Amino acid sequence: MAERQLTLDTSTPCASIALSQGDQLLGETFINTAEHHTVHLLGAVAELLQRTGWAIGDLDLFAAVVGPGSFTGLRVGLATVKGLALARQRPVVGVSSLATLAMQLPFCRFPVWSLIDARKNEVYAAPFDCRQGFPEALGKETVLAPERLLATLSGAAVFIGSGALAYHALLEKGIKGRAFFPPEPTHLPRASNAALLAWRGYIEGHGVSPERLCPVYIRPSEAEIAWAAKMASR
Repeated sequence: MAERQLTLDTSTPCASIALSQGDQLLGETFINTAEHHTVHLLGAVAELLQRTGWAIGDLDLFAAVVGPGSFTGLRVGLATVKGLALARQRPVVGVSSLATLAMQLPFCRFPVWSLIDARKNEVYAAPFDCRQGFPEALGKETVLAPERLLATLSGAAVFIGSGALAYHALLEKGIKGRAFFPPEPTHLPRASNAALLAWRGYIEGHGVSPERLCPVYIRPSEAEIAWAAKMASR
């Protein structure tokens, strides 16, 4: 029997939680409030477990979106998953937020660019080939200005994610007639898609012990930048 799996995505202001068994989704819920994810996350997990008829002790596998995205959100999600998995000595799988977004567009015939608004006039970005259903990375995950991204494009592309929404006009103008955008609800990442990627990773041998699960920030946090500046000024 396939493992019973809990997956969390707290990489954006709209967090989501999924319960699945193998590649079958059993339940999913979203948390989209102005409050910190810590306020509602564990309660939402407990409620989803209750609706599914599972207890926390029934879970065999834990997964989390590891970034890039909100630094605070990622820390909350990873700390929650690591704590739950450590207490039960269960494996964990980390999943990219950008790959999770690309999972929204299976079998898309154009390259898919997942873009997450990174603020400071930048986006977290990565290109994917989704023609076979699951996203296959076409390049490294990076953070850059959307203008720099446009300079690298030579053909049609589909843009998805909060960065695509934030810079819709710029992207559309930059490759006029060759920039495509899915309907707005599609731009929200879903834990159910992360769960599929995590399950695939697990059966391919990418499960790790909880203490090895680490966030992927891509760029340093404000605290790290301030600390580096302080050290450099000494």
